[in-house]
Amino acid sequence: MMKLLSCAFALIVSLAITPALAEAPTASNGLAHAPTITVFAAASLKNALDAAATAFKAKSGIELKISYAGSMALAKQIESGAPADVFVSADVASMDYLAQKNLIRPETRSNFLRNALVVVAPKSSKLEKLLFTKEAFAEAIGSDRVATGDPASVPVGKYAKAALEKLGLWAEIEPSFAFTDNVRSALFFVAREEAPLGIVYLTDAKSEPKVKIVATFPSNSHPAIVYPIAVTSTAQGDGPAKLLAFLESNAAKSIFSEQGFNPSP
Repeated sequence: MMKLLSCAFALIVSLAITPALAEAPTASNGLAHAPTITVFAAASLKNALDAAATAFKAKSGIELKISYAGSMALAKQIESGAPADVFVSADVASMDYLAQKNLIRPETRSNFLRNALVVVAPKSSKLEKLLFTKEAFAEAIGSDRVATGDPASVPVGKYAKAALEKLGLWAEIEPSFAFTDNVRSALFFVAREEAPLGIVYLTDAKSEPKVKIVATFPSNSHPAIVYPIAVTSTAQGDGPAKLLAFLESNAAKSIFSEQGFNPSP
């Protein structure tokens, strides 16, 4: 009698489990999760990198999960244990920060892209061209603010400060700044006409139809705007290496060129 009950119980358990197993996702029925790569990237890369991510997935089947923010903020998140496979910074200092802590694989590091620094105004502004003089800035700003990234932590702010110091304008303009935590926030202030001027990257200006470029900083007025890229020390699998190889391809370079980036020599 006990043997019959045991057999009956085993049959009931088997019938209960079998449907669940049949419904479990497998690679053969197409329900398995696609492989992903987590990328931490400077906010100024958003439009171009989103487009590159679409092209990369079409080519490799690998999806990119991208977090955009200020470069140093992202570096410190990685330092705190945030799961990232690839890091793309808008400045050398943020990448150096991780390198000094052995949080990137140095053999994968390269200078990926270059950018330019510009002054933008709302599209509706009457200002068409801004001279790099104290008088011109004072007239354009009035009692309002100039938006850019915080030079203490955001690369675009560091470049802006260096350029304005070189041109002898920093001390005059500094009290009028509204500092933001990334370059896209500064761009949006101008696009929404909440600031008459903003200092952003050329690529940001090209991505936003509600602003116009009124001045371009001389390239020798600030350090070269370089975007280093590297695989993090905690990355797994060969996906990150495949991504770096794709980003070096002509197909990817054309995407970034369309957004105003220049490949780094």
